[in-house]
Amino acid sequence: MAHSEFGPVVLGGNVFGWTVEREAAFRIFDAFADFGGVAIDTADVYPAWVPGRQGGESEQMIGDWLAQRGQRERFKIATKVGKWERQRGLSAGNVRAAIEGSLRRLQTDYVDIYYAHEDDEAVPQGEYLSELDALVKEGKVRALGASNFSAARLSSALTFSRQNGLAAFRYSQDRWNLVERDIEKVLLPTLQREQLGEFPYYSLASGFLSGKYRPGVQVTSPRAGGAASYLSEPRNLELLAVLDEVASAHDVPQAAVALAWLRAQPTVAAPIASARTLEQLRVFFLPLPQLNDEELTRLSSVTAR
Repeated sequence: MAHSEFGPVVLGGNVFGWTVEREAAFRIFDAFADFGGVAIDTADVYPAWVPGRQGGESEQMIGDWLAQRGQRERFKIATKVGKWERQRGLSAGNVRAAIEGSLRRLQTDYVDIYYAHEDDEAVPQGEYLSELDALVKEGKVRALGASNFSAARLSSALTFSRQNGLAAFRYSQDRWNLVERDIEKVLLPTLQREQLGEFPYYSLASGFLSGKYRPGVQVTSPRAGGAASYLSEPRNLELLAVLDEVASAHDVPQAAVALAWLRAQPTVAAPIASARTLEQLRVFFLPLPQLNDEELTRLSSVTAR
């Protein structure tokens, strides 16, 4: 289900305002556009976890760049509501206030995909689904997505939307990569049955699947702690060995193989990956290897639960 309309990789916006400042961000956006990239994913909360940042900075940088570039229609922009402490949850009033803030920072009058960033069980599903539907009808949102929802809650949301003639979730965004496979148990069959497109985030497992993290190797990166933690599992070391072999056979970096594996999975529209440098970005636009069935099976079986 390769949705070429989103390009080979969606550029993840969580690093902008965190590990990438404005000038470097603009260089990455320009290069992304020049490589033929079309889709950028962000959220109102990015990067509120960084000391001195309040959230909204990623959207603001993307908006400033879009205004400067002047090609809004060429790009697909996705953002999210629900996780920012300043605008937490999915009450109708909050969803409305959040989209207005996001559109203002992004300097646009619509977003291509608007995600509920996480489920909110304190709000009746009908309340936020009706408000999201209103945003679609008003033209402020082109399509709806759910992120980090359980299969059961996603199903009940889709049923409610259908029964009430509302715009329904068309996309899902969840943590999925070669070392984190939980989505495959229950959520993936739901996505297949409901024909939703999946955008996996953490598609390179905080950089672990780029192959630069090895036992005894020190890596300087804000994500090094998260990525290095994967090394404690023997099967992940085994995976690195298989990744090395497959990457070598295709003469591409390990990250390209990890992205190609995701793109070969059912329902995947495009993996989301972020880049701090032009070198990292370049890998996303290498011709991704066409992995054969044997390679896909080898990669999958190492970390299958």
